[in-house]
Amino acid sequence: MKRRTFVRTLPVATVLAGTASGSLLKASTFQDLKPILLPPPQKEGGKSVLASLQQRKTTRSIGSRPLPMQVLSNLLWAAFGINRGLASFNKPGRTAPSASNSQEIDLYVTLPDGVYLYEALPHSLSPVAAGDYRGRSGRGRAASAPLSIFYVADLTRYDQGPDQPDRAIGDPEVQKSYYYTDTGFIAQNVYLYAASMGLAAWFHNCDRENTVAEFRLHPKQKVLFAQTVGYPE
Repeated sequence: MKRRTFVRTLPVATVLAGTASGSLLKASTFQDLKPILLPPPQKEGGKSVLASLQQRKTTRSIGSRPLPMQVLSNLLWAAFGINRGLASFNKPGRTAPSASNSQEIDLYVTLPDGVYLYEALPHSLSPVAAGDYRGRSGRGRAASAPLSIFYVADLTRYDQGPDQPDRAIGDPEVQKSYYYTDTGFIAQNVYLYAASMGLAAWFHNCDRENTVAEFRLHPKQKVLFAQTVGYPE
């Protein structure tokens, strides 16, 4: 996955990277964002799948209490992390499917200090832009919740080479059907993880215009939706 280079924007408070011990994401005063290497995800615990389905719901009343670093790690891995070494098309397998394993959906995470891109390998957050962009994820509590995930489709990930089984994958309407469906798979993973761990989750529309420049997206990337996660109030 192509790394994005951090460009300084505003002098704002930033979030400290925690450790596997579960320290909270806290504010600091340094300006330059640093990559955050997430602790290894915990793959046991929480409610069962059936119990999580029973509890799955949208909760819009989300508090501002920070999430522990371990919870953030678990959440992002559950959403679209790597769960096996090799799958179709010689790519690692992920916790959510995608068309021809294109893995065209990127997760941009807005924290109080800035925007980060989730890198499933090596399970880390790469800085994108400094500043508090949580308000771009929607109205109400989304602006003060500890984080929102922006779902961004990268159309360059659709392989149109001779080994591609779907010969229509270059059609924009076909691509649209894929990236919306694939976003839904990931968002449901987030909902189920939240239900399993007693968190609040809310999938919603977002600012699709300003975020293009603010997140430094290229013309073949499309901002789709956002999902806010935190502790219920």
